[in-house]
Amino acid sequence: MRVASSGLNMGPHHAMMIAEKLYTQGYISYPRTETTNYPENFDLRGTLQMQNRSSDWGNEVQELLGGTMIRPRKGHDAGDHPPITPMKLANRNELDSDSWKIYDYVVRHFIATLCPDLKYLHTVISFKIGEETFTCSGKALLDPGYTKVMTWQALGAEETLPDLKRGDICKVTEVKLNERQTSPPDYLTESEVITLMEKHGIGTDASIPVHINNICQRNYVTVSSGRKLIPTSLGIVLVHGYQKIDPDLVLPTMRAAVEKQLNLIALGKENYESVLQHTLTVFRLKFQYFVTNITGMDELFEASFSPLSESGKPQSRCGKCRRYMKLIATRPCRLHCPTCDETLSVPQAGGNIRIFRELKCPLDDFELLQYTGGAKGKSFIFCPYCYNNPPFRDMRKLSGCNSCTHPTCPYSLQSNGVSNCSMCDGGVLVLDPGSGPKWKLSCNRCDTIVRLFEDAVKVTVDEDTCKDCGSQLVTAEYKKEKTKFGGNITEATGCIFCDARFTSLVDQLQAMKQRNPVRGKGRGRGRGRGTKSRGRGRSKPKDKMA
Repeated sequence: MRVASSGLNMGPHHAMMIAEKLYTQGYISYPRTETTNYPENFDLRGTLQMQNRSSDWGNEVQELLGGTMIRPRKGHDAGDHPPITPMKLANRNELDSDSWKIYDYVVRHFIATLCPDLKYLHTVISFKIGEETFTCSGKALLDPGYTKVMTWQALGAEETLPDLKRGDICKVTEVKLNERQTSPPDYLTESEVITLMEKHGIGTDASIPVHINNICQRNYVTVSSGRKLIPTSLGIVLVHGYQKIDPDLVLPTMRAAVEKQLNLIALGKENYESVLQHTLTVFRLKFQYFVTNITGMDELFEASFSPLSESGKPQSRCGKCRRYMKLIATRPCRLHCPTCDETLSVPQAGGNIRIFRELKCPLDDFELLQYTGGAKGKSFIFCPYCYNNPPFRDMRKLSGCNSCTHPTCPYSLQSNGVSNCSMCDGGVLVLDPGSGPKWKLSCNRCDTIVRLFEDAVKVTVDEDTCKDCGSQLVTAEYKKEKTKFGGNITEATGCIFCDARFTSLVDQLQAMKQRNPVRGKGRGRGRGRGTKSRGRGRSKPKDKMA
């Protein structure tokens, strides 16, 4: 994670997500490990052998296999998983840019552990200018060792010294006296924060990226050039508030103590139940004390921030009071109803949020909104109340209308679902009714997008399914002067995956050939609050706020 942040310009959370994707694709071993020691029975030669045909490091691998390979030094055994190693050969064309950066580093690091040491000659030269003695040092390369593979750690040209002999006289080219002033320490980088967290015993390789990502998403810090973490006004006031009420809440000691107890449980030296009860008691007392003294935090925030009710701009109507809610654009972005004093989360991925045709959700009367991620990004319609309070048991929190199983709403999964997504587990490709004239299907779980029927005036999902792949049929309608079906045909219905007429009009993806999960009784098990389960064709859903 430190290398990804400092060397690859990649945040630790993003780096861990990429590493996990490479793991699930079979390119590297399990990445969430703190162990750096290879087991005695680990097949180092076999793992290295897989890389000998690489165009990037194949020559170095063949040299090691030819006899220069050494046993890695003994590292740290955390008792979890073996060190991260490559599992199969890949090339640049197989992986996207970020995935290749991580894979490239993992492979090069593994190969480097089997290489001899870097060898160099360290030279120190002493010389006099007048009565003052000075020294300078340099390094001359003898054997590049592992830096043949990890080239960024190779000796630089500026580290070498000119060839001098005892008694040589050098010409003084310039003499000057530098004057400088002390400067404050720079902001911490992500890499430095990771080092400090490990030093103080807070977090693991699995949790540290999540912690750093959380403080970024909550707008406590921003990431600047060089992956430096710059505290925001919100983050500074929050820390000062905690320090004013209970300094333990911002010191690493509490978290470190819990981590230490967890390690003792893993070693069998502490009882799980006693540690759990002790920790819960400490946290409960801390929470009660904090709530009792919350006025200290309020005073700091009132001095630095305006009330939420006075922020933002009117966006859409609340389904409870029918007054306009305000969109707070600062991170984390959210909707706030000053009348009801209620705050609702909205999508945070950096796109735009706008009112959708002034239409209302049939369940709660909140006005529908549309999130758009740009021409090449994902977009979807959502009800702000349903987004925070899913009306059906099979709908996840923070989901849009493309995950809602309402049987009659024209913007729900039931009405616009087309096919299972072949790129993820459990996702469905759903038509975005607000994407015209650049129509597209978006997966309601992953980032897969299928673009189709550009410039069509209308695209709808039919009740019928494809006999070959089980996907819902789709109808596209064009104006006569813009039709792409040939002749005077302006409307056509078919399967976007199997119909030859649609081949050139769709970014083709492979439909999963199994029973379609979108329509019929299989999707009827969702239920509203306080209602019995229902299938299609039953009574209208009960108002979930009634």
